[in-house]
Amino acid sequence: MKRFILPFFAFCVWLLPVSADNLTLEDISRGIYSAKGVSGVRPLADGERYARSDGRKITAYSFQTGEETAVLFDVNNTRGDVRIESFSDYIMSPNEQNILIQTDRHGIYRHSATATYYIYNVRNRTLEPLSEGGPQEVPAFSPDGNMVAFVRDNNIFLVKLLYGNSEIQVTKDGEYNKVINGKPDWVNEEEFTFSRAFDFNADNSMLAWIRYDESEVPEFSFPLYRSTNPSRDEFATYPGIYSYKYPMAGEQNSRVTVHTYDIKSHRILQMKLPLEADGYVPRIQFTSNPEKLLILTQNRHQDRLNIYAANPRSTECKLIVRDQMDKYVTEEPYKNLQLFADGFVLASERSGFNHLYLYDLNGTLRRQITQGDFVVKAFYGYNPQTGDCFFAGNQEGAIYQAVYRADAKGKVTKLSQQQGTNSAIFSKNFRYFINTFSNVTTPPIVTLCDAKGKTLKTLVDNADLVDKLSAMSAQLPKPEFFTFKTGEGVELNGYMVKPADFSASKKYPVVMYQYSGPGSQQVLDQWNVGNMGGCMFERYLAQQGFICVCVDGRGTGGRGAEFEKQTYLNLGDLESKDQVETALYLGSLPYVDKNRIGIWGWSYGGFNTLMSMAEGRGVFAAGVAVAPVTNYRFYDTVYTERYMRTPKENPKGYDRNPMTRASQLHGALLICHGTADDNVHYRNTAEFVEALVQADKPFMQLVYTNRNHSIYGGNTRLHLYRSITDWFKDKMK
Repeated sequence: MKRFILPFFAFCVWLLPVSADNLTLEDISRGIYSAKGVSGVRPLADGERYARSDGRKITAYSFQTGEETAVLFDVNNTRGDVRIESFSDYIMSPNEQNILIQTDRHGIYRHSATATYYIYNVRNRTLEPLSEGGPQEVPAFSPDGNMVAFVRDNNIFLVKLLYGNSEIQVTKDGEYNKVINGKPDWVNEEEFTFSRAFDFNADNSMLAWIRYDESEVPEFSFPLYRSTNPSRDEFATYPGIYSYKYPMAGEQNSRVTVHTYDIKSHRILQMKLPLEADGYVPRIQFTSNPEKLLILTQNRHQDRLNIYAANPRSTECKLIVRDQMDKYVTEEPYKNLQLFADGFVLASERSGFNHLYLYDLNGTLRRQITQGDFVVKAFYGYNPQTGDCFFAGNQEGAIYQAVYRADAKGKVTKLSQQQGTNSAIFSKNFRYFINTFSNVTTPPIVTLCDAKGKTLKTLVDNADLVDKLSAMSAQLPKPEFFTFKTGEGVELNGYMVKPADFSASKKYPVVMYQYSGPGSQQVLDQWNVGNMGGCMFERYLAQQGFICVCVDGRGTGGRGAEFEKQTYLNLGDLESKDQVETALYLGSLPYVDKNRIGIWGWSYGGFNTLMSMAEGRGVFAAGVAVAPVTNYRFYDTVYTERYMRTPKENPKGYDRNPMTRASQLHGALLICHGTADDNVHYRNTAEFVEALVQADKPFMQLVYTNRNHSIYGGNTRLHLYRSITDWFKDKMK
C-alpha cells in the first residue's frame, strides 16, 4: 500500500487569479501554487540530446545548451489520413526512427491503462494506427524497432512494421478474471510497481512473458453509481457492479508461469522455472545474450530473491543469484535492476543499508559499488566503458538526497551542488544530466549539468511561484525541521509549521499529519513535502491558528534496515506508539496546548491514525482517517504478507488492529472513504464503523461516491480538505 494522493498539476496556472493576502483552499486545490517541472523527458541515443513533449509536439534539445535542435513530431505536421489534436505520452523506438503516440488514455489501476496508439515514422512523417482491433496496453518496440508487441483483452499481439503492420495474435487463452498474458494482475501491478510483463530478446527472434492464472483467486466486487465528474449514465436507473480478482492476506494468489514465443516458428514454450506454487515473478528481462533471459522470483514470505538465467529455447533455468534476508526483501532490487552488455547491477539491503552490487551475466559478483551507513535512494545507470555508477543517496542525512558518481575504484563524488533533495536524468553517454533540486522552502529548480555537476543552463526556476509566495511572505510560515527523543529513547525526525504571527507566549492547537508505512518517508528536505506541495495545506492550517507537525516514526525509511524492519509482524504497534510519543513531546512545549492535539493520515496514515487514537494514552482530541485499512486481513497478499506473513502464521499480529481497539478510541473521529476504492476497499470503513457503533463510540463518516483511493474528481478534493479543516476547527479551536 502506497501513499496515493494525486498532486495538483500546474496547467497554465500563471493565468489564474490569486486570492489576495491569504491562502485559500480553493486556490490551493485548483493548482494556483503548483510548481512547474520538466516532464516527458527521454534521453536520445546520440548522448547529446533529449526529447520533451508538450502534448502537441515532441522536440529534441541539446543536453549542453538546452537549445532546441529539432522537432521530432508535431500533430499539425503529419502525413496520411490520420489526424490527432493532442497526445498524452510517447515511446521512442530504439533506433528512434519510429514513435508510438499515445492518445485516448483510460486508466485501469495505478499503473495500467488502455490507450489508442499511432505509429509515427520520423523520416516520412506518416501517422497510422498501431492496430485497428481496439485499444492497446503496454506496447513495446523490439530492439531493432521493426516490431511492436502489446496486450489487448489479456492476450499478447505482435505487429510487424516492415510487413504492412501485419498483426499476429501470440496468445489466445487470455480471459477477464481468469488468465492474463504479458501484464500483471491487480496485486502484482500494485505491489511490484510495474505494468508490462513481457520482453523481446536481443536479436528480435523471441518474446518472453509472464502468464497469470487468476482463475482460483477470490473475487471482490463493489457497486458503481451514476455520480458526476465523471457521470456514469449507464447506471442512472440501477447501480452497476465492478468485480475483479483481489487476493486478501492468506488467500490464493495467481499461479504464475514464464513463457517464450519464437517469432519465426510461432512455437510457444514454458520455462522450467523452479518456483513454489505460491511464489512470485516480480520481473523478467532479456540480457544482451539472446539466449539468456533473467527471471526474478520471490517466495511467498518475500524474504528470498532468486535470479534465474533461463534459456528461452531449451527452457532450462539456472539459479545465478540468491539474496536472502532475515525479514523481507524490499522493492528496491527489482525496481532498480539494470542490465548492460556483460552484466547487471542489483540493489540489496544485505549490509543493513540499501546498496548497489555489480554482477556479470553468470551471476558472479564483481564488486560492491556503494557501501556505508547511508541508503541508495535511486540508481541512474552504469557506464561499462568507465566503470562509473550514478545514483542518488542520503549520505548527508536521512532527510536529504544528492546525486553521486561512484568510479571503478569505489571513490564516490557528489555531483549535485545544493543540499536538499536532488534527482537526475542522465544522457545515454553519461556526459550530462538534468538535475531537479528543491528543499522545503525552495520550489524545484531544474538545471542542465555536465558530468562533473557543473550547471550549464537553468531550464526551470519557478520564479513566478517564488514571486507569488514572496508577495505573501508575511502570511506564509516556513516549515522547520526538528528532532526529539521518545520516552523509549528513540530519536525521530520531524518538521513543524507555525503560524506566521507565532508567539511563544501563546498556547496553540496542533494538527499532526503522518503516513508511517514501512519504508516511507514524509520528513524530507524537499518542496513536495506535506500536502498539495510546498506544505500548502499545512501553511493554510497555520493561517487558521494551528501548528502543523509531521514525524516519521519507527518503520519508516531512509535510516537503514534495522530501523525500518523493527515493525515486522506487528504493523501499527510501534508506529502508533511513536505518534503518541510525538503528541506527548509536543504537549510538553510551552506554546502547545496539550489538550488540543489532533492527528490525521491517508491510507496507511489513516490506519495509523486509528491505531494512535486507540493506543490507550488518550492524547488526541480529534482525528481524521482517510481511506484507512482497519484490519490487515482485508488487505492484499503481497503487501500485507511481506510485513506480517499470513493470518494463520501470525494471528496475534493481525489481531492488533483498529477494529479490536474500537472500544479504546479516544477523541472525535472523522473517517472518509471512496466507494470505488480498488486498493483499500470501502469494506474497511464499513466494518470499522460498525465496530464503533457496537462499542458505543461517536464518529462522523464521509463517503465519496465512485471515488477511488485518491478521492479526486470535480470538486471532490476541495470538499475533502475543507471537511478535514472544518473538523479540526470544530473540535479543537
